[in-house]
Amino acid sequence: MQIQTVALAFFAAIAVGGLAWVFVYPLLSGEKQAEKRRSTVARTTPAVRQVERSQRSRREQVEVSLREIEARSAKQKKVPLNNRLTQAGLDWTPKKFITISVGLGGVVFALMMLFNSGLLAAAAMAFAAGFGLPRWTLSFLKKRRESKFLKALPDAVDVIVRGIKAGLPLFESIKVVAADAPEPLKSEFKAIIETQAIGMPLGDACVRLYERMPLPEANFFGIVISIQQKSGGNLSEALGNLSKVLRDRKRMAEKIQAMSMEAKASAAIIGSLPPIVMLLVYLSTPDYISLLWTHPTGRLMLAGCVVWMSAGVLVMKKMINFDF
Repeated sequence: MQIQTVALAFFAAIAVGGLAWVFVYPLLSGEKQAEKRRSTVARTTPAVRQVERSQRSRREQVEVSLREIEARSAKQKKVPLNNRLTQAGLDWTPKKFITISVGLGGVVFALMMLFNSGLLAAAAMAFAAGFGLPRWTLSFLKKRRESKFLKALPDAVDVIVRGIKAGLPLFESIKVVAADAPEPLKSEFKAIIETQAIGMPLGDACVRLYERMPLPEANFFGIVISIQQKSGGNLSEALGNLSKVLRDRKRMAEKIQAMSMEAKASAAIIGSLPPIVMLLVYLSTPDYISLLWTHPTGRLMLAGCVVWMSAGVLVMKKMINFDF
């Protein structure tokens, strides 16, 4: 009897243990929660993969854009003459520019020989007038045009942002800027419209703005439009952030210019003192200082002074010019 009772108790314990293993153990061990998590992950994996694929695609496009920027920056180190004329806002051909430069050098050489300045001095002045002066003028016009472009670009981006938020397409918003913006922004955006009209995608047309206006800000604008055209996204938000960046860069440039004005004034005073003193001495006692250009040793000293003064001016210019 006792054996039967023990056997029944043993089998009852096994049955209870089996039921506990089946129903209670998964709750205690967390297997159901793990199974739920696995099923949830399995359901959300396609969406996660889609988001990761989209992010990967955007990263790849940004990397491609950055490589294109580096390639364009390398090309900008050797800019052809026709591109430099376009960047300066001139409609001249390279042949016309070279002809005017050679003609200017020839006129200066003839005038120097007419006043008996010597062959070496006449050749040096002709080289400076025919080679240096036209290129300096070209660089001056280019910088002045770029300054006007930077001044008007943030407002133009804001106009595009407001147009997009109002429901206008991007191309129509660019048309509004091309119609109402000041020069040179007006002509540059007209060039974007004309380039797009002949079949080039709008993103590529905006990227080409950097070739005519080699500025980081113009490059930023082209990259934002190009990436949005390829991968989509909130264009108004991206352009709004770009406008903020452009205004911050402009504010920083003005702050740097204000902080460096004291150094620029000091450099201008130091660089102008020797010629001013030389002129005053010549006006008071011309015989005393005329030895600098009448005596061979004086000419050598004068040439050395010009070389060292030029080096000093270039060094001071390098010290007070800040790139950001």
